[in-house]
Amino acid sequence: MAAPLTTAGYVAGVTAGDPAVLARAITLVESRRPEHRRLAQEVLTELLPRSGGAHRVGITGVPGVGKSTFIDQLGINLTAAGRRVAVLAVDPTSSRTGGSILGDKTRMERLATDPRAFIRPSPAGETLGGVAGATRETIVLCEAAGFDVVLVETVGVGQSETVVADMVDFFLVLMLAGAGDDLQGIKKGVLELADLIAVNKADGDNRTRAERAAADYRLALHMMTPATPTWTPPVLTCSGLADEGLDKVWEQVELHRRKLEHTGELDARRRAQQVRWMWSMLDARLHDDLRETPHLADELPRLEADVRAGATTPTAAADAVWDLYRRHRRA
Repeated sequence: MAAPLTTAGYVAGVTAGDPAVLARAITLVESRRPEHRRLAQEVLTELLPRSGGAHRVGITGVPGVGKSTFIDQLGINLTAAGRRVAVLAVDPTSSRTGGSILGDKTRMERLATDPRAFIRPSPAGETLGGVAGATRETIVLCEAAGFDVVLVETVGVGQSETVVADMVDFFLVLMLAGAGDDLQGIKKGVLELADLIAVNKADGDNRTRAERAAADYRLALHMMTPATPTWTPPVLTCSGLADEGLDKVWEQVELHRRKLEHTGELDARRRAQQVRWMWSMLDARLHDDLRETPHLADELPRLEADVRAGATTPTAAADAVWDLYRRHRRA
């Protein structure tokens, strides 16, 4: 078992780009133990001035769209061009075991062995939208370790898209061909978050269908308000498997960054994200405090059972919980 590290040890190891220390630092910020949380904040405070320089890109898409193949090829292309790439791939979590269902490193075989890349599989746990609660802190750690591209892959279900879009600079939505049917199932909110839509698997016999799908998505976007006033989300076709069109996708990521840096929107976006991050952390702490409050912890199962049985309304139960909590805090 590795010896415990001090704040200075974590900072030195992360800034030196040591992957073992980086992995340990991420495990530290993911921990919910009070002593780990305090140490993690000391480490993050020291490393924060060294962060902020990376391209932060969120990537989403329904299961089967080819996210892992796309990210694996895009990452290989970027490292070949001299970039250092971190992939924060957040897996679905089994509600029974709490374990990670998928193995990200086996899904991105080439990138997993690339010395200029770092892949971190993280179980989603109970965090809203299936996104690990410490993902924002992990971005800071990866940037401080010298990674200039951070790719955050979402599970593509629930509210994870909204959560990830609020921690990145650029939000890429991968789609499949067959848009005539797919458009019916697209959540409007996801398209409104998109900075770029890429129709994947546009190769071989599927190329023509992909082009038609792209045309349909362009029409759909015209009816929506873009995420950034100065940026009209483009719609491209690509193939992660055949490595076609990925260079065009990355060109748009860099063009988007240059535009937002020029207008000051990038800095404003990140500052607003920091404030929302603070409030999300407070919400999580309040949730934990509610569940750990003496007496209230005993009452919660009974109130949940009453709501489940229809003996009381959710609102009445919430009012009862809140009243008990406030009385305890005043005591």
